[in-house]
Amino acid sequence: MNSVNQAALNENLIQEKKVSEANFLQWFEPLIEALKDLGGSATPEAACKQIIISLNLPDEIINETRGKRNVKKFDNEVAFARNYLAYEGIIDKSVRGIWTLTEKGKNIVMTRELASDIFYKWNKIIKERRESASDTEIASEKHFWIYAPGENARKWEEFYSQSIMGIGWDDLEDLTQYPDREAMRKKMKDVYDETKPYKHSSLATWQFVHAMREGDIVFAKKGVREIVGRGIVKSAYIFMPDRNEYKHIRKIEWTHNGSWEHPGQAVTKTLTDITSYTDYVQKLELLIAGDSDLDEIEQEDEKRYEMYSDDDFLNEVFIERDQYETLVNLLKNKKNLILQGAPGVGKTFAAKRLAYSIIGERNTSRVMVVQFHQSYSYEDFILGFRPTEGGFELAHGPFYTFCKEAQDDLERDYFFIIDEINRGNLSKIFGELLMLIENDKRGERLRPLYSNELFFVPKNVYLIGLMNTADRSLAMIDYALRRRFAFYEMEPAFDSAGFRAKIEEHSNHVKFITLIERVKELNEAISKDESLGDGFRIGHSYFCTDDEITDYWLASVINFEILPLLKEYWFDEKSKIEDWTKKLRGVLND
Repeated sequence: MNSVNQAALNENLIQEKKVSEANFLQWFEPLIEALKDLGGSATPEAACKQIIISLNLPDEIINETRGKRNVKKFDNEVAFARNYLAYEGIIDKSVRGIWTLTEKGKNIVMTRELASDIFYKWNKIIKERRESASDTEIASEKHFWIYAPGENARKWEEFYSQSIMGIGWDDLEDLTQYPDREAMRKKMKDVYDETKPYKHSSLATWQFVHAMREGDIVFAKKGVREIVGRGIVKSAYIFMPDRNEYKHIRKIEWTHNGSWEHPGQAVTKTLTDITSYTDYVQKLELLIAGDSDLDEIEQEDEKRYEMYSDDDFLNEVFIERDQYETLVNLLKNKKNLILQGAPGVGKTFAAKRLAYSIIGERNTSRVMVVQFHQSYSYEDFILGFRPTEGGFELAHGPFYTFCKEAQDDLERDYFFIIDEINRGNLSKIFGELLMLIENDKRGERLRPLYSNELFFVPKNVYLIGLMNTADRSLAMIDYALRRRFAFYEMEPAFDSAGFRAKIEEHSNHVKFITLIERVKELNEAISKDESLGDGFRIGHSYFCTDDEITDYWLASVINFEILPLLKEYWFDEKSKIEDWTKKLRGVLND
């Protein structure tokens, strides 16, 4: 075995050394060899054709189909193989529609064992990314902070001249040694005063090290009534033991130094994340920038995001490529799309990733998610008067603000996602803007309620609504909204290649696999039930877990997630509930 292959084996080594039985792993080596035969680069079609020629594959393998849409199994599995080889850096995925071997790919000797290692390695990584998706998305956004450079800003001139920011608590020494915030808090009590809670102080030290990111914006304050500066974070946390005080620092480019009256009273804490208070952040930016250099501030250090392609979407969302292309075309042509489906089919997860795949990167600044509810109003969504200390002021809602941002960036697409869209009173929430969201009305202007300026929904804003088809407590979407949206039904994906690949790592857990098969039988019964139908089936996401599969976990899924749904579905048919309770719980006794 050559050194490149040995390095790959070492790199991909995982604790669990069993060889996966996933079918698509068989195409790892043939795909690499096919690309070598074609000079190292080829289209997907050419690569598949070369595999067929090299292995002399019979028609029954080439033309075998799967699923309701009769997708070719061979093409699908080769595409999955390509995805994992791309993750591993064996195939370059930077050019859409072209598969190219990297230097690593040209020299690697692929075996079934190595293919299995790659599969297990990247399945684990993908699971971890999915588990922390919301945290990652939050972390990737530019955050805004308000910060006190010492008591009454006594360290401001020093910090400004040295292009740093710092916090106290020097006796804690290097803050990276603490595994969590609670450890920091306990150390504060040990070193300083055990009678004090240090709730806010430990939060500040933890956020200073772990939550703050390069590119974040910091407003420096003096007391609670004055802003003295603004800057951009330029480094990770640094511990400087040789400093006399304030040994915990970050490098920062201070863009402004002066004195501005803070709007109202600022928080008293040393460090506060104010990102979610968008109106407040906007006031501070306008306060410091004025009209002269606001454009410069808004254009500083554009955030770079992780690339995200249609292949990434298909690996994370368990639908076939033709279904994905249908979704993209519906959204592009109609501008407004509703994803509807049974509980647990991953509508919210899919909606975000659909947006990312069209954008081409995980750009959270161009994707916004809100959730409707029965009390949601026009004033919450568009604009309305909100109470303040001095009376009332006109405040912009998320859709109004989002459209304004998109209007200033018409060359790029923006996606507004509405979770539980059928829980709100749509006519009440959209008001006169209901007309403006239509595809052929984009760009037309009208004067919203409470405002003297003309407003329009730009062509680069796409709306994605999410609707649970099993929620019988809700009225149907009214026709006025229905004709403005395309509707797409998301189905349980138990039989998809992606889902089967995901659960492959649990293939030795007989009860887990048996429970999935039992739920597929349950879905057939639900589909045939005249009072229910396909929209009430159980989704696959109940079984997409990063937890260890144990009898306790299986029992929790059965007793606390699936059976409560069945009791709601068949509330007047106790015999069906009892029958399926016995069948599902019986899995644990098999």
